[in-house]
Amino acid sequence: QVQLVESGGGLVQAGGSLRLSCAASARTFNAMGWFRQAPGEERNFVAAITWRGGNTTSYADSFEGRFTISRDNAKNTVYLQMNSLKPEDAAVYYCAAETFLYALGSPGSWRYWGQGTQVTVSS
Repeated sequence: QVQLVESGGGLVQAGGSLRLSCAASARTFNAMGWFRQAPGEERNFVAAITWRGGNTTSYADSFEGRFTISRDNAKNTVYLQMNSLKPEDAAVYYCAAETFLYALGSPGSWRYWGQGTQVTVSS
């Protein structure tokens, strides 16, 4: 049974950093990514990393430069390093995984999800 287990969320002051981790069990995936969802809002794409002989990263425009996604293939774990956090970055962050990904930024394209980890940013 596939499980995605996230960790690393918490409370941080504006300008601070957090690193989220997502460990996948039972199988490996060609694509792993992060989405986030704030209260009353849709789940939005943050970043993804895809594997086709090498890792390719993709970011939503508003996160590139502040957030970095990486992957440890040996541990089947994906990370999201978040720097210069702002209060508007506060949300539940979800890890996602997929083998046959057709629309990277669409939540409906990803079959496997973690339980989410809360990120709170104080001003």
